[in-house]
Amino acid sequence: MKSKFAIGLFAVFALVAVGAGCSSSSSSSEKTLRIGLEAPLTGELAELGTGMLNGAKQAAAKLNAAGGVNGKQVEIIAIDDAGDPDAGVAAATAAIKSGLDGIVGPYNSGVGLKTLPLYIEAGLVPIRLTSSDATAGLGFTLQPMTSQIAPVATDALVKELKVTSVALIVDDTAAYNKSAAEAMTKSLGAKGITITATQTVTPGAASYTDAVATVLATNPDAVYVVTYFPEAGLIAQAMAAANTSVKCLADYGAYDNGYITAAGAAASTCAVVGVPAPDEFPGSESLVTAYTSQFNGAPGAWSPYTYDSVLVLADAISRADGTSKDALTAALLATKGWKGWTGSVAFESGTGNRLPAPVTVDIVNSSGAFEVDPAWIAATGFTY
Repeated sequence: MKSKFAIGLFAVFALVAVGAGCSSSSSSSEKTLRIGLEAPLTGELAELGTGMLNGAKQAAAKLNAAGGVNGKQVEIIAIDDAGDPDAGVAAATAAIKSGLDGIVGPYNSGVGLKTLPLYIEAGLVPIRLTSSDATAGLGFTLQPMTSQIAPVATDALVKELKVTSVALIVDDTAAYNKSAAEAMTKSLGAKGITITATQTVTPGAASYTDAVATVLATNPDAVYVVTYFPEAGLIAQAMAAANTSVKCLADYGAYDNGYITAAGAAASTCAVVGVPAPDEFPGSESLVTAYTSQFNGAPGAWSPYTYDSVLVLADAISRADGTSKDALTAALLATKGWKGWTGSVAFESGTGNRLPAPVTVDIVNSSGAFEVDPAWIAATGFTY
């Protein structure tokens, strides 16, 4: 019996077969390879989106300096979804109409559930940055998925923090957060961890002091925060203000430099499930230097992932000798041992998920930057 992921990827191919046999680039220049980068470039996640866009532009600059892809110069087309599904549909539709040869993104899973099928129907093969398992099979990804993230977060709570009870604070309005909360509830239950409370919150509030007080009243050993970074930062502030000994760990959706900005002096209150910081990946020094020189600032948390996404897509286009759906899909599935900023890349047949997909627990250090938590490394034996 086929897995639901295998069926999902088959559905992707079927959509493409019905919609188009080639990319949407009928209006693009024969001398230019137009790769869309869909991200929240405005709105509360704009800091994250800007880092994504710059990572893609850095990859394009590298490709173009080496002669481009199959003789074509790479142009990155910014597609602003504002982190909103409806805005994403409008932006994706306009970008497809203008002509695209490839697409990287989106980041938000709720947006991706709406826009990824549009790209697929237009004959494109997405390199998505979504992490909800509901988006598995809708193209390929370098990001870890909720089914890969939850076991790491659970091990951090059990092996490093040694908790026996956890309270959840969840923004259940976002597809990824809802998926992550469900995965964590199941994973924690399998380890015999008691969930003392699941408190839902609405994004965009000025404070989450009441939500924190509510879950602390249930006497958990730890609070696990399943929100995006603006809300997680405010929850970290509330945890610090409560002067509690209860531990705090924020989910993967909170991992971005924007969390540090939002939390301010309280950023070190909560560790965050994420990935290695841009400068922690082996061999990253020259890439960080190049990014800083090009954009006059440090890379965002997801800049390395869009950088690698553009490059792995370009590599597959080169091997496929074009952007034809069938050939490009086959080339991506044949990717084995490709190495970039974020490490080695290969894809799982059926889901398009990355194997392996690095997931870490990060802390904010005394310099105000993310780093992989040494105590977590010692407790779990993580290696790069």
